Amino acid sequence: MRYRTLSIVPLLALFAAAPLSGAARQAFSLTVVVDGCEAREYEHLGRVYVEALRGRDFSLRISNPTPERIAVALSVDGRNVIDARRTSTLEAAKWVLSPGETIDVPGWQVSGQTSRKFFFTETSASYAKWLGDTRNVGTIEAVFFREKRRRPVAAQGTAGGGNVPEPLSAAAPPDAPATEARSEAAAPQRKSEADRFAATGIGDRTAFAVQWIEFEEDPAPAARIALRYEFRRELVRLGVLPRSDDALAARERARGFEPRYAPDPDRPR
Repeated sequence: MRYRTLSIVPLLALFAAAPLSGAARQAFSLTVVVDGCEAREYEHLGRVYVEALRGRDFSLRISNPTPERIAVALSVDGRNVIDARRTSTLEAAKWVLSPGETIDVPGWQVSGQTSRKFFFTETSASYAKWLGDTRNVGTIEAVFFREKRRRPVAAQGTAGGGNVPEPLSAAAPPDAPATEARSEAAAPQRKSEADRFAATGIGDRTAFAVQWIEFEEDPAPAARIALRYEFRRELVRLGVLPRSDDALAARERARGFEPRYAPDPDRPR
């Protein structure tokens, strides 16, 4: 029996299919939310991209359209957002969503009561860099699992819930890098191109209480959604966004002759 975690609004779970998008998601959803609005998604060569907005906080909205509980393994930059570990999807700590529920996960879960906000930054200032592994930056992924048939258990929050353990802490310690990573005022240092690509930082603390609950998943994923995010300049380089607003591209449209006449000084312009 595996234990999962439950947040006061959402539910969390403890414990390789191809990414799906659009209608193939079977109404399961994963979206990036910035300033209360869902980020625009761009499909390109079989992938789904969103634009990273440097220094901006974001949350991840996951939805369960089914009439049953669903467990969701959720990762950012290749790290589980609950405990910052790298595991298989089956072994991952998971969020548990009630029937028809949608939740916004605001950041890295650093304790049973607190999350630290996601924000877009350069790889050189990212949480992944601090953890010492940047191989999977620029990725967000959610894998959805249905629940196996289970024996009846006491309702959450009632006196009979003896199997619900205390909340566990995620991997991020209190002194992990915070909002100072947003500042460009730090001493300048030489960065490689990879260090300038988009990644996710670990930002301000926000209240987000969770507790462990019982949940046993069906090992076959119901859906898997993968997103890629990059700064605009990289989206343009990849061909995801057009170069229409690029100054150099505008010069390519210049030409030596146009069908016009020379100005006549005796006529008003």
